[in-house]
Amino acid sequence: MTSFRLGATALALALAAGFSSMAAAQTTMRISVSIPQNSHQGVAIDTFAKEVDKRTGGRYKIQPFYSGSLGAEREATEAVQLGTQELTFTSTGPVPNFVPDVKILDVPFLFRDYAHARAVLDGPIGQDLLQKFDARGIKALAWGENGFRHMTNSKRAVNGPDDLKGLKMRTMENPVHVQAYKGFGIIPTPMAFSEVFTALQQGTVDGQENPLSVITSAKFDQVQKFLTLTGHVYSPCVFLMNKEAFDKLSAADKTAFLEAAKEGVKANRLRVDSDEKIAVADLRAKGMTVVDTVDKTRYQATLAPVYADFEKQFGKANLDRIRNVK
Repeated sequence: MTSFRLGATALALALAAGFSSMAAAQTTMRISVSIPQNSHQGVAIDTFAKEVDKRTGGRYKIQPFYSGSLGAEREATEAVQLGTQELTFTSTGPVPNFVPDVKILDVPFLFRDYAHARAVLDGPIGQDLLQKFDARGIKALAWGENGFRHMTNSKRAVNGPDDLKGLKMRTMENPVHVQAYKGFGIIPTPMAFSEVFTALQQGTVDGQENPLSVITSAKFDQVQKFLTLTGHVYSPCVFLMNKEAFDKLSAADKTAFLEAAKEGVKANRLRVDSDEKIAVADLRAKGMTVVDTVDKTRYQATLAPVYADFEKQFGKANLDRIRNVK
């Protein structure tokens, strides 16, 4: 009986040690987005978390945070760089402040459509840009998507570029965007996304510009009357991870994280496609006036002096290399 009890005790201790070891082996990491969970960005990080758990056998748990609860995009990117936060999924709005090479993607009217943008990001140009993050203490796992950006405001319908003059517009904290919008005669007001709804509500700014997925998920129809489908800038997103944390992973786990990010991107782009199909009718039903016939050549002509400067900044050959991707 005594030996049985000793055996049972030993087994219990062994099991307890095993469970303790399993618990100790699980590593929790945080990932954040600046917009709500029910969005194209929310589905990206939820899918990523699920895939990391599956691909690492539960050894890594990714804890998602939404609506800027860990800080705005710039703050989250800085936290990832410093290592105080492991991961974020961010638009490229603040990214040029960390990796200047990415600025070229923000040039207005650079991309023809979604197929073109995705081909660029998934191809050699996009993959080369991902490598630029390494020197900044950040591992860029994969390009995702925010979408083509459109103009909204509370003052008047924008039927052409002249109607933009004098509008005080919130812009991302992005030097290329600010320069371009000044070219339209807009008064650009850079601010974090977390502040935008209140600024629109209080009239601190007249308008903003964002993809349809963001406009709908952020409920901007409640504080904006007019929408024009300018599609003036394609806005990527990107999965970012602290490089030191990534480098500590085993080779197999590095692959797991990279593949999980690719799955997150698939879910993200599918949601963008889905949102784009229903967003305009939804926003009209909610009372927004939508200008959906847009002569983009007029907007491009207005930006001719700005384009000349962009060619000096980025090199015409580099811009044409992106434009010519099929």
